[in-house]
Amino acid sequence: MSKLTPKVDTYLAIGCGRCPLGNTPGCKVHNWTQELKTLRGIVLDCGLTEELKWSVPCYTFEGSNIAIVSAFKEFCSISFFKGSLLKDANGILSKQGENSQAARLVKFTDVRQILEKESILKDYISEAVEIEKAGLKVAFKDISEYQLPAELQEKLAENEAFKNAFNALTPGKKKGYILHFSQPKQIQTRESRIEKAMPRIFLGKGLNEY
Repeated sequence: MSKLTPKVDTYLAIGCGRCPLGNTPGCKVHNWTQELKTLRGIVLDCGLTEELKWSVPCYTFEGSNIAIVSAFKEFCSISFFKGSLLKDANGILSKQGENSQAARLVKFTDVRQILEKESILKDYISEAVEIEKAGLKVAFKDISEYQLPAELQEKLAENEAFKNAFNALTPGKKKGYILHFSQPKQIQTRESRIEKAMPRIFLGKGLNEY
């Protein structure tokens, strides 16, 4: 088994600390402590390096990200960074969101489910490592392929300064905003999101950049 990282021990003890519920009984991590520990053991058995990235346990191979173990409200999971390239012969992978291009995850709600799939998970981890060794890349959609919501198009057309600021963003930042603005079904909500994001866009910052 690979070496345990103290920062991950802290994560399991008090949570990720990304919200006010950290180090409280309401933290999502505490709902899945045993499940997360079980997933951690399985991944470490595969020889990956354990780190803490984005405040969650991340497992790497020779510096490349392979998988993340995470806690959500209704489940915990192991997520593969290049999961879309895995063969998924057992049909256990799913997208975290409809716009996820690369990552794929396996959801769990109890330790028994994890143990039943232990050998399968290890096979998937080994395959993910081989994908990294081979240097395979996920073919991401170009930013030009994303449809801008009508409300954003209108705002860009009527505000030249905002248009210039938005166009100056990196493709990744643009994608984040386009997806964020497109999600709500209500026009008013889409418009509200754009208005709230404008100051950040003028500063050249991404959606979750502080």
